[in-house]
Amino acid sequence: MSVTVHLWSGLRRLTDGAETVEVEATTIGEMLDALVVAHPGLGPLIEAGVSVTVDGEMKPSRHHAIGPENEIYLMQRLRGG
Repeated sequence: MSVTVHLWSGLRRLTDGAETVEVEATTIGEMLDALVVAHPGLGPLIEAGVSVTVDGEMKPSRHHAIGPENEIYLMQRLRGG
């Protein structure tokens, strides 16, 4: 199942300027892995930690289900304190 992922501006240099990318995934973990396969330059940033929002809510679990109907944003890691 294909999902569309919105990227923050700093990542676009690693995706040939694309604001969104489509990957095949049914969970957040699959999506992150597919992003690295499609755009290897994203690997170090994703491994360092990113935040994912699905339909406007932070989703920390790699096991959270996603689908084409979801609005997905990959964001810089948000840290609280």
